[in-house]
Amino acid sequence: MPDLEHPDDPKDTAKLKAVLLVVATVAFVVTPFLTQPFTGFDSAQLPVPVEEPPIQPEGYAFSIWGVIYLWLLGSAGYGLIKRDTAEDWDAGRWGLIVSIAIGASWIAIALRDPVIATALIWVMLIGALWALVRAPQRDRAWNALPLGLYAGWLTAASCVALGTVAMGYGLGSPVAISWAGLALALAIAVPLARRLRVPTYPIAVAWALFGVVVANAATLTAFAVVAGIGAAGLLWLAMTQARA
Repeated sequence: MPDLEHPDDPKDTAKLKAVLLVVATVAFVVTPFLTQPFTGFDSAQLPVPVEEPPIQPEGYAFSIWGVIYLWLLGSAGYGLIKRDTAEDWDAGRWGLIVSIAIGASWIAIALRDPVIATALIWVMLIGALWALVRAPQRDRAWNALPLGLYAGWLTAASCVALGTVAMGYGLGSPVAISWAGLALALAIAVPLARRLRVPTYPIAVAWALFGVVVANAATLTAFAVVAGIGAAGLLWLAMTQARA
């Protein structure tokens, strides 16, 4: 634990942040076992109910959270035990702490208030990207790669949440808003994937897009095809980055 007699010591501050990150991550991982399962906003929560919004991935896609939770937990533990005072590991901790601390209560909020949940998931995304941009070049399997998977899924989920709330308040037709949400997700993900060069980031976004393909293949063929092309392009980008 940090030495409270020297509160201004940068190493003590780094240790404290490492501890806070572990605590927040444990809460984040435990929360889903204490709430109802979440696979999208309930249409009854919104003024204009929309059953199965086209922008929402098929339910199986949410299983990626199992990998995200375990990998983030391993990352936080490794950071505390092995890299607690390392400057490169410490650089992005505040952003990740904020993101994960919000995430620990996000499902409970989403089950009650989609609007607040949508605002908060964008804050989670910003915090995750803040940490990912500052991720160290070393220990990528323990830092950048789990962060990339987390931030990539949040990129897709933020656009899905925004689109679902927009159509739930009658701001446009479900199809038109879903096209806009898909365009927004790709507009964010593609340049960020090229900038960050962390292959798990585009993989996570592609996983979400393939879930959109499965959800719409039988009903909105053109939408599913474009989502599939976007997913394939992101996977190609991930493979080129993994080989580099």
